[in-house]
This record gives sequence, C-alpha cells and structure tokens, in this order.
Amino acid sequence: MKETVGFIGLGLMGRPMASNLLKAGFPLVVHNRSPKSVEALVASGATAAVSPADVARESTIVITMLPDTKDVQLVLSGPGGVFETVRPGTVLIDMSSISPVVARALAAEARRRGATMLDAPVSGGEIGAINASLSIMVGGDADALERVRPILNAIGNPERVIHIGESGAGQLCKVCNQIAIGGTLAVVGEAFALARKAGVDPARVREALLGGFASSRVLEVHGERILRRNYTPGFRTRLYHKDMGIALETARAYDVPMPVSAQVQQLVNRMMAAGLAESDYSALAGVLFELAGLERLDKRDS
Repeated sequence: MKETVGFIGLGLMGRPMASNLLKAGFPLVVHNRSPKSVEALVASGATAAVSPADVARESTIVITMLPDTKDVQLVLSGPGGVFETVRPGTVLIDMSSISPVVARALAAEARRRGATMLDAPVSGGEIGAINASLSIMVGGDADALERVRPILNAIGNPERVIHIGESGAGQLCKVCNQIAIGGTLAVVGEAFALARKAGVDPARVREALLGGFASSRVLEVHGERILRRNYTPGFRTRLYHKDMGIALETARAYDVPMPVSAQVQQLVNRMMAAGLAESDYSALAGVLFELAGLERLDKRDS
C-alpha cells in the first residue's frame, strides 16, 4: 500500500506536481493559502487539510513547494506548522529553492523530532512540473531518499533524481543551476541583440547555434521565448530574483567571487524596476535589447 503524501504549496509548480502524484495513485493530503488550487485537487481525489500541522498529522511523507526561505520556515516551524504534529519516522521533502544554510538547520530540527528531512529542489519549470519531467537535486539521508524515490519518480524524470550529498547539498546544487542558467540567458540575450543591431535575423542565428557547441536548453527553450516575445511565466522574474539573492549570499558565505552572477543580478534588478516581476525571467533579454538601444523595456514585455 502506498504511503499517504502531504503536499503544501500549490502554486504554479506545486499544483501540477501534486496532480501527478494523484495520477500515480498516491493518497494525497493538500494545503495551500489560496483555496482555489485545493478545491481543484480535492475534485480529483485529494483530501484538504486546514493547516500544515493537519497535513503532518495525516501523512507519513510531507512535501513543501513554497516561494522563499521564510515561507518554508513558517510552514515547518511556525504556529500551526508541520513540526507541531510531525510523527517520528516521517520524511519531509522540501522542494522549494531556499538557503542551503537554512535547509541544514531545518533538517537538524526535523531529526530532533524523530523525522528526516530532504532538501530536493527542482529544475525544469512549469513545463517540467506538468510533464513530470523535472530534474530533482537531493540533499540528505540516502536511505530516506530510497524510501521516497517512487514519489519523486512520479514528479520528475527518474533518471534525473540525483542524490547530491548531505543536507543542504541539494539546495547548493540548485544555486549552481540558477547561476549557470542566468549566465547563459544573459549571453543569449547579448547574442540576439548583436544580431539584431547588425541587421541579421536572430532566428537564423539561433537555428545555426543549436547545431554546434553553443547549443543549450536555454538557447533552445528560452531562445524561442525571446524571439516570440512570449514572456508568459514558466518561472517568474521575482522568484529568479530571490534565487540569485540566495546565490550571492551563499557565495559570500564561502568566499567565492562571482562577478558574472553579480552582473546577472543587476540585469534582474532592472527587470524588477521595470515592473516585470510577474513575467517569465527570460524577459531578461529585454534588458540587453534596451542597453543596445533596440527597444524600451516596460510592462509590455510581460
């Protein structure tokens, strides 16, 4: 018999992830600040919970998918939180993108209560969440990972559920992921800006680059978004802004210089100032187009 899974956080990513667990046949208890997503999942067979503590009371596995570090802290250790009712032997899986330092502290608190916590952030965006093709980077106890692997396999690509190391390692890996994406996205924007300024079709440039060493998923997926000006959010700028803040804080903690990422963060700051917080973060290319004098960045890019 499959274990009952609790799922807290039914936003852009969490709702399709939870839906895929239902499709895989897992008994599911759900909670969200906004009731609309809860109602949709209840209609598909989930059970609603009135609080995070209620989720923990009814589940042996609890997943959190929340916007920021402070949200995870509140849901786990705040009033009415998971830690109030978590049972010994429960596995907590935080799939949010949060501070590696906080992830380790929360895992230690879970251990004190007889539970085990894995940090398991994801990559793949809304499309990956819908298609259950996410890459999942896991930090924490290897035995606990094996116990919950069938659950993670129902959410992501089974070949891309990777144990990175001890608690916090999954979040550290996600930091590295966001750094790599941001740098690549920025130079793709620069390349398209140069092509446009020189009177060359950036779509043809992208097509050619996809056949060589410059090929990447960023060029493939976000490159097409940029060409079509399709900035409907798959991953919102405000969340990427948060992630880059975590990246730079982590770099400071380990005395690692990150000059390229610091520049990327400034480009993201410009997006936030232009009112593009709710746009897809691939709209970062618009900042490069603005700097090149090709167009003005404003909310029309959302």
